[in-house]
Amino acid sequence: MTLTTPPLATTREWIATSVLILPALLASMDLSVLFMGSPWISADLAPTASQHLWIMDIYGFVMAGLLITMGSVGDRIGRRKLLLIGAVAFGTASALAAFASSAEMLIAARALLGLGGATLAPSTLSLIRGMFHDENQRRTAVGIWTGAFTGGVAIGPIIGGLLLEHFHWGSVFLINIPVMALLLIVAPLVIREARDPHPGRFDLLGAALSLAAILPLVYGIKKTAEDGAGWASVAAIVVGAIFAALFVVRQRTTPSPMIDVHLFARPAFSGSIIANAIVVFATAGMGLLSVTFMQTVLGFAPLAAALWMLPTVAGSFLGVAIASLLARTVRPALLVSTGLLVAAVGFAGVSLVTPDSHVGLLIVAYSTLTLGVGMTATMVTSLVLTTAPPEKASAASALAETSSEFGGALGIATLGTLAGTIYRGAMTANPVPGAENAAEAAGDTVGAAVAAAQELPAEVADLLLRQAFDAYTHGLSVAAVVGAAVLALAAVCAGLALRTVTTPQSTSTEE
Repeated sequence: MTLTTPPLATTREWIATSVLILPALLASMDLSVLFMGSPWISADLAPTASQHLWIMDIYGFVMAGLLITMGSVGDRIGRRKLLLIGAVAFGTASALAAFASSAEMLIAARALLGLGGATLAPSTLSLIRGMFHDENQRRTAVGIWTGAFTGGVAIGPIIGGLLLEHFHWGSVFLINIPVMALLLIVAPLVIREARDPHPGRFDLLGAALSLAAILPLVYGIKKTAEDGAGWASVAAIVVGAIFAALFVVRQRTTPSPMIDVHLFARPAFSGSIIANAIVVFATAGMGLLSVTFMQTVLGFAPLAAALWMLPTVAGSFLGVAIASLLARTVRPALLVSTGLLVAAVGFAGVSLVTPDSHVGLLIVAYSTLTLGVGMTATMVTSLVLTTAPPEKASAASALAETSSEFGGALGIATLGTLAGTIYRGAMTANPVPGAENAAEAAGDTVGAAVAAAQELPAEVADLLLRQAFDAYTHGLSVAAVVGAAVLALAAVCAGLALRTVTTPQSTSTEE
């Protein structure tokens, strides 16, 4: 048996990586790019309240529901082929969305975008997995991809705000088309095809069960975030959990599973999947609360708030760079735990914010949070890919991204519901004299309190706003403390789960 050094990547592989991060960036950007365009869409298409929610949510629902299925398809038909199919679907859907003339048409286009996104994300990451054989180079490439994918959610509102300053709301979709066209031209030239050489038959029943499990679970979690724990949201979560159990049973018994559930017995795989979900739980939950705080309590316009959030994107990329550098010498358990603890410190910093604080305090705290997230996400994504067999790279990538979707939905539901409950309790406990007629609306959300204050006399409005801002900030602080505790606990658990895991070295054996 001889010990050999795997070949280093050439310029072609790095060019291919730069091409692959563009669709990953756009796929994640489309989760949040409509946040800024919502008022324009409402004015132009006049959607009902239910249609408006579907316009915002259908992309994430479809993407989450199809990630595992599309990952399995990519392993079978070829990851580059699936990437190109996804580019066509994503570009076509972007054009349909940009020129949608009705709410129904926009909902359908967003659903098709979700289908395209579900093919792009796992294809890009799994292709990177196969292009790099040297562990250090692969980790760097995965780190670049992670920074693009996680940063896209934060960049989305910024790009949307800049475009809406000058163009029609459809411009937020039109920017996707030239990138998809470039991908269709360049990808066949610089990216080699890759697939599972022995894929077996496609598990159609497993695909149906995964869709039946994920869609109700994500819907139930999001519904809980919007309206609290009602019977509809609880029923959806229960139904999703039942189908999830059936999906696991199916994967354990079928001869050609979409996912090898035995991978979860490996600490590197299961610990990384859970850590990945937790860091997205943190950023998604706190991201929504922080942007709302800046726009309402601190009074920033949407574009100004988005621009102030730029350092948080930089924090994420800095964390990626630090993790890529340290992973060569630092054990995964220590690196992941440290990243989670840094993020917990960021949460603790957010809890110190008051209605009179300078926005810089929030940005520094939130940037510390994203720094820790960047460190953690890079390492756990790399571990997921290196733990799974290379021929199952697409399925493993899809599973990692599905855990991100669940983490994000759960973060918004848990932290958002907690902050909202505290806000409503504080507003109803001590109603402002003279604002009785506006009390019900103001007690719902801080945005409604700002709107209600505009109809009140100046003195009463000032009192109502001060009470609303104090209540919302208190909810934000409590949610931040809970987030810090969750991440600190996760740091301990990750350290224990990964304590026996070593980073694979840049060597291989040949007989």
